[in-house]
Amino acid sequence: MMLQIEMNGELRRIELVSAETAGLYRITIEDGPEITAEAHLLRPGVLSLKIAGKSYRCVLEENGEASAIHLAGSRIPYRIDDPRSLKSRRSRSGSHAGPKSVVAPMPGRVVRVLVGKGEEVQAHQGIVVIEAMKMQNELKSPKAGKVIDLRAEAGGTVAAGEILAVIE
Repeated sequence: MMLQIEMNGELRRIELVSAETAGLYRITIEDGPEITAEAHLLRPGVLSLKIAGKSYRCVLEENGEASAIHLAGSRIPYRIDDPRSLKSRRSRSGSHAGPKSVVAPMPGRVVRVLVGKGEEVQAHQGIVVIEAMKMQNELKSPKAGKVIDLRAEAGGTVAAGEILAVIE
C-alpha cells in the first residue's frame, strides 16, 4: 500500500507491505532504507510498535486538519493525502459508476473469502471476513456488479487501507 503523508510540512511517500508473519510490516519511506516494524492494535487509535528491537506506544489523535501522532514523547502533526476521500464524496452523491474497491479498514488476518473472481455480487453482499483484535468483520460490496479483482486470500494478513477486492 502506498501513502502520501505530510509530516511537519514535508510531504513523504510511504510504502507499507505486510510480511508473511501477522503484525509484521516492511516500510519504505521515500528513497530511504527499508525497515521492519511489528505493529499491534491495542485499541482504536493506539498501536504497539516494535522497531529495531525498541518498543513504542503510538497514539493517533485524529482531528481533521489538526491530526497528530504521539510517539516517544513527541507530538508529530500529519495529514494523509488519501485519494479515497474524493471517491467517498462521490459515492455519497449517488454515483455508482465505475469500479469500487473493498478496502481493509484496519490491519488483520483474512478468515474467509466469500466470493470468487468473476462472480456477480449484490450491493451489501459479504465479500471478505477479516479478524482484528479477536473480532471478525465482514466487509461488504459497495455496489452490485462483478468481482473483477480479488487480492485477499484466506489466512493472509492485510494492512489498513489495503484493497482486497474490486467490484465493477
